[in-house]
Order: sequence, then structure tokens, then C-alpha cells
Amino acid sequence: MRTHSIRLFFMCCLFLNFSCIDYGPIEEEEFSVGSGLFITNEGNFMYGNASLSFYDPETRIVQNEVFARANGMKLGDVAQSMVIRDGIGWVVVNNSGVIFAINMDTFKEVGRITGFTSPRYMHFLSDEKAYVTQIWDPRIYIVNPKTYQITGYVETDMDFESGSTEQMVQYGKYVYTNCWSYQNRILKIDTETDEVVDELVIGIQPTSLVMDKYNKIWTITDGGYEGSPYGYEAPSLYCIDAELFKVDRSFKFNLGDWPSEVQLNGARDTIYWINKSIWAMDVTANRVPVRPFLEERNTLYYGLTVNPVNSEVYVADAIDYVQPGVVLRYSPQGELLDEFRVGIIPGAFCWR
Repeated sequence: MRTHSIRLFFMCCLFLNFSCIDYGPIEEEEFSVGSGLFITNEGNFMYGNASLSFYDPETRIVQNEVFARANGMKLGDVAQSMVIRDGIGWVVVNNSGVIFAINMDTFKEVGRITGFTSPRYMHFLSDEKAYVTQIWDPRIYIVNPKTYQITGYVETDMDFESGSTEQMVQYGKYVYTNCWSYQNRILKIDTETDEVVDELVIGIQPTSLVMDKYNKIWTITDGGYEGSPYGYEAPSLYCIDAELFKVDRSFKFNLGDWPSEVQLNGARDTIYWINKSIWAMDVTANRVPVRPFLEERNTLYYGLTVNPVNSEVYVADAIDYVQPGVVLRYSPQGELLDEFRVGIIPGAFCWR
């Protein structure tokens, strides 16, 4: 689940057992697709109705439930993220505690990794080593994608009650990750020793992480929420020098804003984020723009991505968190090019 909806039931989730999904039989279909965009639809927490959609920008055809249709079973409970490596797609299903490996030509499952607490994101270090971040578990899991096994952990000094790690970027041999829930840190991990070697304290609850063309790390904090035991403050956008591991620039928002989803264009020279509307800014800028890239218009912007080839912007509208969501496709100038229905709560994207 994304940071937008997770806060609605965060406290109660600490005491729940994670659901055991019944991967029941569904009639299988045979099909294949080319290049395009995958959409991971979270589904509703504890309902087991997560799904995977695929959109072809050339034909403007969207196919929904492609995992279920190819494998004859549901994806599970809360599809969090997806990454592709060497023709295999890795779909992280958060509350089901599983990562599915699927063939990118057929969407058929070729393996799965289980045994997680609540996985969030996967970052490859080699063909035989990857990190998997967790929420409600301070450890970063080390896995071997070849054998589909958990092989170890990167330990942190966070408590199990509040410790978590989220998205990851890499600079040289170091991986950086943001600590979101009830945290205010960016961790620096030596991938040769699998140890945290440094940390940077920033604002409350950094929600996302990207690295621009100048090796500057960007993250955005949500500031917590009113009444939070960890604190409540105005959120901020941070630019961090990866080499020096210190804040280069920061931009403060208004108290009560809820910014999220920092993304980069293909050239990695422009960042985008959600703060009710969609905002865009050159990575060299010293102030945030006055006007948004896309105005909020009775929408619930929830997910965001930018086509790495042509810089078209795709925005997920969760609508009401119950009915199937909509993805809106815009030109780099903000002209609406297409819109299409996907699954319930479209939250993350993966380009093929």
C-alpha cells in the first residue's frame, strides 16, 4: 500500500497477522505483449484483490488482470511494486509477503520468493543478489534471485515496532534507502559488507527516493500527521549530494500538505511529484514552481511515472479507493493524450 492510504489503518496493522491468500484456480489464458507500461494495482488491504495491468502506448490498448489470466490465480494482497531484469518481472506483493517472478513474454510465473514480513521494493545488485526492503521490519532482506531464497539480512538500529525501509538508489558500491514509517532517516549501505555505514537525518517520514543526472538524491517527506506520536511538521523536498551524503538543498511546503511520489524524466533532469496537483521542476532549480504542471480537478492523484523515452507523464487516479482506478496519459506539455481503466488503487508503474 502507498503512504497515502497506509496511514488510515497503520496502527491497527501492527497487531494484525498478515493475510494468507488463497491462490485459487482461475481459467488460464495464453497471450504475449511487447514493450509498454505495467501498472501494479494495490487492491484493497486484506481483500486479496491486487492485480497487474499492461498498457501499450502505441496501440493504446490496456489489458487488465494479466497475472491472473496467465497463471490461473490471483496476484494476492496489496501489489506494492515491480522491477524488470533480464526478461523477468519481479512483482512485490506486500501483505501477502511474496515476490513473484514472471516471464515477460507470457506473464507466466517462473518462481517466487516467500518468507518476508511485508516486502516493499526490490533492488538488484547482481544476478545472484538483491535487496528487499520491508515495512514493520527494520531488516533489509538479502535474496538470491537465482534460487528464490532469502540468504541474509542488512541489520539496522530501528525497532521492530516502527522500523522500515522503502525505495532504493545506488551510487557506486553504496545503496541508499529512505526510512518512512515513524522515521526521519536516509541510510547508506555498503553492498560489499551488507552493513549500514552512515545515516542522514532529514524531515519526518521521507516517502520516495530517486537519483538525478548529477548524482543528487531527491526525497520528499510527508511530515507525519496531526496527533502522531512521532511528530507533525511541514513536509519538505530534499536534494542530497550522494558523494558527500549531505543535504544540498531543501524546499519546505505548507503544514497539512501531503506530497509524495517523486519521479524523474528519462534525461533525469526534471523531477515530478504529487501534492494534490502534479508538479514539475528542473533539478537545478533553487525554488519550487508557483504553478503546477497539472491542476487537481476532482481527482485523487495516487501514482506517478514518466516515460523514460519521450517524457510523457502518466498519473494514476485512485478515484475512491473502491472502484477500478484510471490512468491519465499526458504529453510533456501537459496535454491529455489518453485515459484508461485499470484495477483497484493503481499505485506503481514499471516500464518495459
